[in-house]
Amino acid sequence: MPEPCKAQACAIQDCLKSNRYDESKCTKFIDELYACCSQFYKDNGEESRTVCCPNPSLLSLKIKQRQQEKKDARLVN
Repeated sequence: MPEPCKAQACAIQDCLKSNRYDESKCTKFIDELYACCSQFYKDNGEESRTVCCPNPSLLSLKIKQRQQEKKDARLVN
């Protein structure tokens, strides 16, 4: 069975390598990984694990942080 969300995790790594590890240029891929991981936990339960996704509580925190960053970025513009 293929590793869940591996394609999204690899896309982040490729993006980071291509952009000198500037995470701000790879936000689309990070959001896609988090969406994939959210769906993985929804489909398989929070006790499920995959090496490509943070554990469910950390994932929830990271999603909240990214939503706050987007709000903060709009305030700065």
